[in-house]
Amino acid sequence: MKIPKPAFKRPSAGGVIFWVIAIGLGAAAFILARNVFTCWTITSLPGVSPDACGASAANLPSFNPQGTPVGAPEAATPQPAAPVDVPPPSWDGGSRVNLLFIGIDARDWQAGVGAPRSDTLILFTIDPISKTAGMLSIPRDMWVNIPGSGYGRINMAYSIGTGAKLPGGGPGLAMQTVSQFLGVPVNYYAQVDFGTFIAMIDTIGGIDLEVRERLVLDPVGTGKDHVVITPGNRHLVGWKALAYARTREQSKGGDVDRAKRQQDIIFAIMDKVLSPDYFPTFVKQAPGLYELMASGIHTNLSFEDGLKLAVLLQSIPRANIRTGVIDYDMITMSGTTLNGEAASVFKPKPDQIRILRDEIFGGGAVGAMAAGDPVALSSQEGARIRVVNGSYAADFGQRTSAYFQSLGLNVTELGSGGPYDRTTVILYSPKLYTMRFMLYLFGLNGNSGTSQIKFEPNPSSPVDVEIRLGNDVANSNVIP
Repeated sequence: MKIPKPAFKRPSAGGVIFWVIAIGLGAAAFILARNVFTCWTITSLPGVSPDACGASAANLPSFNPQGTPVGAPEAATPQPAAPVDVPPPSWDGGSRVNLLFIGIDARDWQAGVGAPRSDTLILFTIDPISKTAGMLSIPRDMWVNIPGSGYGRINMAYSIGTGAKLPGGGPGLAMQTVSQFLGVPVNYYAQVDFGTFIAMIDTIGGIDLEVRERLVLDPVGTGKDHVVITPGNRHLVGWKALAYARTREQSKGGDVDRAKRQQDIIFAIMDKVLSPDYFPTFVKQAPGLYELMASGIHTNLSFEDGLKLAVLLQSIPRANIRTGVIDYDMITMSGTTLNGEAASVFKPKPDQIRILRDEIFGGGAVGAMAAGDPVALSSQEGARIRVVNGSYAADFGQRTSAYFQSLGLNVTELGSGGPYDRTTVILYSPKLYTMRFMLYLFGLNGNSGTSQIKFEPNPSSPVDVEIRLGNDVANSNVIP
């Protein structure tokens, strides 16, 4: 029989909220999981990077027999053709989100030395399905391939993108560089300058954290004397928090300890903002805070998506937040000459960094289904499934239906439609285990813009899930 497309009924406000929550708890992390870890593009140095990395042999540094870069110039300013900038899609509330935090020193512009470099790079990840999050700090002296520019310190990517007015500017090139270096997609960025960081800390009334070692802080700006901070539980106002985050010469661990202190500050901000006592106030103040900080916080994440992420973070236990710093066991320190001056850079050890990356970002597509057997979970969910065959194979719908039933799935309708070149899964009610199993079985694409999964809330639909079989899966032989 020919299956008509069910009429779409506009959901109530309560229904919309229900769907946001339901999708956020289980939908789309698996959609992207197959793509997140399929490519590890970090390049072992010295050596010629893969063609796809965007560097030519002419841009690579030379090395002496001991493996130290000699006379390597800072990354050159690229001059690519400028494509049209495309804003990122809105967050669907369920997909894993990777956001690059970029801390910059805007004083570089004021000092007339050109576009600023990034002072801090931290990649955040949030997975709504597993209710986990993570942050990975990247040293600013890491020697990496900057797309279109060859090798340079990773903190130069922002400066190059800004100075050359590339599409996406400094944040865009920084995102590309970090994505290529770690082999994970970077969806969004948040850029904060020093002054805004100070104002943000002061606006929330300061932060409290545990200081691990005695440090002599050098406050940013003129007219402030050095300040000694001793171990213990300390309350930090804005300028002191910034000085604490930036200090590295005074610390035994240098850049690595500095990165750990920055993560401590982030946790302290989260503890303050997401505390039960303060969070309601934060939500009420959020629009005003957003406007107050707009001049110094730049991001491609919308206010609505940012607020959704804040609400999601409130539900993630501290124990579910993984942290990592690329430390001295994962790099080789090498001397080189940059702009005629002696300099030190961090050459990455790809295998060691890969292990840390997988600990924070997960282990790939298999991990997405590791919470339970996908067939058993789908069967227990009891979703009413409609199978619509729109492929060239006349018996493909019948075979698919029989296979589903043999697994204990509840196929209630079988029909024909199409023709369809691409298979699509449609959810009329939140049967997320069944959806994940369909994606897993057929290897469907869930990327924004080309998604093969659609959410069409319809409480009056006689089925929960509809799968429209296309020629793509009919050719794949996934059904016995």
